[in-house]
Amino acid sequence: MTTAKTTRRPMPAAVILTPAAEARVAKLMAEAPDGAIGVKLSTPRRGCSGLAYSVDYVTEAAAFDEKIETSGGLFFIDAGSVLYLIGSTMDWVEDDFAAGFTFENPNAKGSCGCGESFTV
Repeated sequence: MTTAKTTRRPMPAAVILTPAAEARVAKLMAEAPDGAIGVKLSTPRRGCSGLAYSVDYVTEAAAFDEKIETSGGLFFIDAGSVLYLIGSTMDWVEDDFAAGFTFENPNAKGSCGCGESFTV
């Protein structure tokens, strides 16, 4: 009896980081506090639309968080936030007046006027 060996292709990352976002992660990790192993994206409940994007340092990997290896360091996605973020693109934008991460999220059905929170 022969058994067929099934090879699974790697799953794509839930969030795509642009080169600018990866460069910002690298800069954050270069300036990270002691003990930080990467940065983590989560979607805590807050704001007028319900969910917000939050990027913070992380000191340990949680069991079910998604881990993305970037050229600048480890990037984690909170396990409870993955379903809200699948297919999203994260970018870093700077201009004369503001700088920050931006998100193109195909799952977002609406957002507040200031752009700080979204709903799915």
